[in-house]
Amino acid sequence: MLLGYTVGITADRRGDEQAALFERRGATVQHAPSIRTRPLGSDQPLRAATDAVIARRPAVLVANTGLGIRSWFSAAETWGVADALTDALRSARIFARGPKASGAVQLHGLDVEERAPTERLRDAVELAMAVLSPGDVIALQLDGSGASEEASRVRAAGVEVIELPVYEWTMPADVAPAVRLAEDVIAGRVQAVTFTAGPAIRNLMDIAAERDLDVALRNALTNGRTVVGCVGPVCAEVAARHGLTSPHLVVPRTWRLGPLVRAVAERVAARTLTVELAAGTMTIAGTHVTVDEQSVVLTDTEARVLTMLASEPNHVYAKSDLLRHVWRDEDADPHVVEAVVNRLRRRLGPSGRSISAVYRRGYTLRV
Repeated sequence: MLLGYTVGITADRRGDEQAALFERRGATVQHAPSIRTRPLGSDQPLRAATDAVIARRPAVLVANTGLGIRSWFSAAETWGVADALTDALRSARIFARGPKASGAVQLHGLDVEERAPTERLRDAVELAMAVLSPGDVIALQLDGSGASEEASRVRAAGVEVIELPVYEWTMPADVAPAVRLAEDVIAGRVQAVTFTAGPAIRNLMDIAAERDLDVALRNALTNGRTVVGCVGPVCAEVAARHGLTSPHLVVPRTWRLGPLVRAVAERVAARTLTVELAAGTMTIAGTHVTVDEQSVVLTDTEARVLTMLASEPNHVYAKSDLLRHVWRDEDADPHVVEAVVNRLRRRLGPSGRSISAVYRRGYTLRV
């Protein structure tokens, strides 16, 4: 399904799992984490918040992420207060942002009263506020972004908030893979990029900006060449804030890793071109070309030239058009176009004769 296509993955957690899902579909994967999820450098803020939960027995707990809830209880086990924490939360009304957070809560023998219908933290907090009164105490588990606007909103209603900082999102320890991914997206060597957290988008754009690549990267992610996959609407909102909105932004209906991979794979596979030539049926899937039963793997540049010619058979493309769209440099030496076209003809065998030079005009794919 995705043979000939390359997908860039920016996630750190479950990145290998995501890569395996794409590779099973035939894709080449470029794993370049632009985010790092790590425990807070000091246990003290979370330990103090945990002690406050045990002492105050909050009326409500908002469970934000499955990772956060699991890590919180794991830390409590280390401190020897897991039983006390569970006991303090038995009387709390627990609202979860989504099924992962809900499952993590239930794993520790606690009941979830309701899940947010949209899987947004704001809506989980809305459910909580509907049952809270001024003076009540709420425990709010934070994600890796740190302080939440939702905590300020709850405090404004007169409710005491115990914030639970469990982990943080930072830049990756090694940004070199993310830099290579940005360069390859700009060069057209990557057909899709996936994001499973909004901060991964912000980090990738920041990494690109430090090397003056951000404008070119934004253009490459919005000009239609690259499919951008976001795991859910919150992630997509971050993409929009960074100017990455386009018809090629994909958000699965179910906000999970599997549906994300399927949605991106379907959108990428839809770009496969089929053209009827005199020599047989030509199928172009990224860098993989098949004519009847004969397959050829092209270079990225060769594939982009052939795809452009095949996108509108019998139309004559000037060398300047090919330089502008493939090399993104209309002033480049036109002889590079001649060289690539000649290589294409040789590599495609008999079907290569369908690529014709039109005197003083350019090239066309005859059908």
